[in-house]
Amino acid sequence: MKKLFVAIAFSLISLGLSAQDWAVGARLGATAQVVGQYDMGANYIEARFGAGFANNFMRDGFDGRFPYGASADFSVLYNFKLANWNWTPSAGEWFLDAGVGLNVGGGENYAYVGPQGMARFGIRFNGAPIALSFDWSPAISVSMVYGGGHTEAGYNGLALANFALTCVFYL
Repeated sequence: MKKLFVAIAFSLISLGLSAQDWAVGARLGATAQVVGQYDMGANYIEARFGAGFANNFMRDGFDGRFPYGASADFSVLYNFKLANWNWTPSAGEWFLDAGVGLNVGGGENYAYVGPQGMARFGIRFNGAPIALSFDWSPAISVSMVYGGGHTEAGYNGLALANFALTCVFYL
């Protein structure tokens, strides 16, 4: 798993070293994540890493041995800039984006993986290189709890409730 994270990180870095194409920030809600975005004109790639709070498919795990809590969470999304509106010319430009990607993560005795979508609505402020947005990033993933000679898999229904606020700073 660590090799996958390193490979993805180096891939994103190799896309370009121009600072004006990058944005960094944070995403808080069903997750607490750092966010990196690489702008490619009409589209952008987004990588997120942090702690997920809506990813465990079993509240108590099998026979209650595994606590419900945060998990390491990593997502890579390819996003499309769908629409822009100039509703508030003195404040900034409003936008609507959508994307698809992959979500992986887990904890000590469980893991999950699955495709992820994203719908984002927000504003990029005038006079400041900052954007604030609300997004929904549902994942259709499977989870597995393992350990102690027992393995159990299931659908990760909580991953559909991945709502958060994202704030990024354009470099």
